[in-house]
Amino acid sequence: MTEFFGSVWWLLVSLGILVTFHEFGHYWVARRCGVRVLRFSVGFGKPLWTRVGKDGTEYVLAMLPLGGYVKMLDDRETEVAPQDRHQSFNAKPVGQRIAIVAAGPIANLLLCIALLWLMFVIGKPDYAPVMGPVDGIAASAGFQPGDRLLAVGERETRTLTEAGIALSNAAMDRRSTLVRVRTAAGDEVMRVLPLDRPEVVVSEQNPFRDLGLTLADPAVVGTVQPGSAAEGRLQPGDRIVAVGSQPIVTYIELGDAVQVAARNGEPLALKIERDGQAAVVEVDPRLADVQGQPRWLLGITGAARPQDAVLRFGPLQAIPEALSQTRQMASDVLRMLGRMVTGQASLQNISGPITIARVANGSASLGPAWFLNFLAILSLSLCIMNLLPIPVLDGGHLLYYLIELAKGSPVGERTLMAGQYVGLVFLAGLMGLAFYNDLFRPSF
Repeated sequence: MTEFFGSVWWLLVSLGILVTFHEFGHYWVARRCGVRVLRFSVGFGKPLWTRVGKDGTEYVLAMLPLGGYVKMLDDRETEVAPQDRHQSFNAKPVGQRIAIVAAGPIANLLLCIALLWLMFVIGKPDYAPVMGPVDGIAASAGFQPGDRLLAVGERETRTLTEAGIALSNAAMDRRSTLVRVRTAAGDEVMRVLPLDRPEVVVSEQNPFRDLGLTLADPAVVGTVQPGSAAEGRLQPGDRIVAVGSQPIVTYIELGDAVQVAARNGEPLALKIERDGQAAVVEVDPRLADVQGQPRWLLGITGAARPQDAVLRFGPLQAIPEALSQTRQMASDVLRMLGRMVTGQASLQNISGPITIARVANGSASLGPAWFLNFLAILSLSLCIMNLLPIPVLDGGHLLYYLIELAKGSPVGERTLMAGQYVGLVFLAGLMGLAFYNDLFRPSF
């Protein structure tokens, strides 16, 4: 499947799942409150498939899958017979109308928790946040190769993804940040990143690069070149843990250690781990010309780093983990919205369907756990966005009903219509910005 068709497919799958759950929340609570549901539509525009259920609801799958709606009996939109008025949405008490409108976002919130629970049960593979060579801001702050990031501020960083999010948030907040690390020697120390200094510029898209941090590639043998010094001595999969008495953590350290130790012209004693067993092998490196420079070579290439940090929990332990992750994600989304409003974060963070499709395809290619995580983030974002007090969205309707509770009577029709126009203009502008970002956002 090509990237284009894969992106389209996973976008349709993602939106189909999220919209269906959102609209089902409205539908289910409406039925519990005795409201007649006329239509349950996933998508807008020309119907591609319809069916009328035993309850009289018309179920529709429409051509444009960028949303959906539940149409209820409402005498503001159509004439309702007196004997049916008790089934009309606007005839229900304001408390029931609030419950019906809030049910859609709540359904997305519950779906987010369920998806994260399933992700944790399956196990989400990732990389351990172990750093390789450092320079720039990180080097001046004392970071060293082999440092494992344990926490950024008060936020634990069990994986590279979590560390990236935490560093990005700290960079956008422009605050000096304590980072707890475990060094290659096993000691836990605190390092301070001076992100509050005006001269320090760190992008939210790639904080590792801008801080001078790189991911550590382990000193694991990938291939052994025929006829090389390592042939018959080393094997693919061997982890080199020391050159003589010099401990080795990363593949780059291995190259530097070989150059120093080989100066004496004697075979090197390499301490390795092979199939879980420790061993020592002797290798006599050979001097060769590499881009005009003499360099001692073993004749090996490094192996690609495996995903060595898996977030996996049992079914019961995954419940509090899913709840905690949902709280953290909600905090991140709300803080990001706040930063965009105050100008601390770029409006380029607003994405449209093109970017969502690409990310959906990329997540699906990484495995089911990563796709579930993507769906959970999207579902929670849909919940939060729909609760914003913007006319047309669920949050706008909830605002009207709260005003009705306070003043004792519904909001006037003119106010409702004015709010609808304002909401539509705002959403049109937001969608235009999202499409612009999709098409012209620079690559990082």
